[in-house]
Amino acid sequence: MTPDPSMHRIGVVEDFESQLKGIEAIIDEADGLTLVAGAATVDALLAITTDIDLVVLDLRLEDGSSPKANAEQLHALGIKVLVFTTADYPDLVRSAIGAGVLGVVRKSARNVELVEAIRQAADGHTVATMDWAAAIDADPHIGTVDLSPRQREILELYASGEQAARVGQITGLSTETVNAYLSRIRRKYADAGRPAPTKTELYKRALEDGWLPIPRLFRR
Repeated sequence: MTPDPSMHRIGVVEDFESQLKGIEAIIDEADGLTLVAGAATVDALLAITTDIDLVVLDLRLEDGSSPKANAEQLHALGIKVLVFTTADYPDLVRSAIGAGVLGVVRKSARNVELVEAIRQAADGHTVATMDWAAAIDADPHIGTVDLSPRQREILELYASGEQAARVGQITGLSTETVNAYLSRIRRKYADAGRPAPTKTELYKRALEDGWLPIPRLFRR
């Protein structure tokens, strides 16, 4: 059967089975929307099909993936993204918005509000909720800092707990060169209005920008 071009093809990524089934049921009952697949991870969803117009994406997933990385993976396939979240972690909301998702909808939203948000996002329109506005207001420099592959490697290793000397051993660089890289990375974040003078702050920036997986402690 030829797909109806007037129907928006929707996928869902949610790792709580009861919530996944609930969202799927809401979409199935909505006019103009057709549910094509649901899964617990982006990779699992894409293994089922990539013929999707929009994915309703849970902000925090048990596989440790970042919302930024998930959104970019879907965008690379031409798939729009709408985030569905409890909105408990504004840093992750800002990260998702910075990755170009079309909106942020709370899991406490009424069914009719969720359906309308899905329709708007599937049409390519921004879903300008209060959470969306609050995230932008809280961070005018919402775009991620542009790091080179080597800078990202240094940041990932250092922010995940390695000392500069150990980072040097892993990467084949001197400790002085590693420290010079870290200084340039800190300068880039400072110039973007997101200063990271300490190792803890660098760790937070790496989480926000998707360079490190979300730790289990931070998830529901």
